[in-house]
Amino acid sequence: MKHFRLNLVAVLALAALVSLPLTGLAAMHGHGGSGGMGATDHKMDDHGGMKMDAATVMLGDQAVEGVRAMAHLKDVKTAMAKMGMKETHHFMVNFLGRDGKPVTEGTVAVKIKDPAGVESAPIQLSGMDGHFGADIVLSARGAYEFRVGTRLPDGATRQYVFTYEIK
Repeated sequence: MKHFRLNLVAVLALAALVSLPLTGLAAMHGHGGSGGMGATDHKMDDHGGMKMDAATVMLGDQAVEGVRAMAHLKDVKTAMAKMGMKETHHFMVNFLGRDGKPVTEGTVAVKIKDPAGVESAPIQLSGMDGHFGADIVLSARGAYEFRVGTRLPDGATRQYVFTYEIK
């Protein structure tokens, strides 16, 4: 039980550390930081004037029924392996409501389609420090599709799709 608590504390600390830059990213989006960029057709090292670390990539941003989603993927394989865990990435998504304010409550899940076309069961994303996220396993090279489903406080269900290729 003590080992479990230590792993849980380590994972929570890692999640908090990973999410710190995202709070700033969400704020930048709320103030027009990304201008009129397209949904998923861009790759950036400098996102809205704020540098992301080398281990984090932006998967894109999309607006559905007035709610904007910005998805990111962080490589956590080395840190997780040190703790004996198999997860390789932290998938995270921020939402901005019609009023431009962060949406931090609701139910969010992701289904991941791997390069072989096999889709996972829904993975519940937990609310953490301004974003929803989960540690996931992306073990094969190739293109992945992330289908994010939401039920946010306005009661509407929305779906967002992001892609990423591991080379």
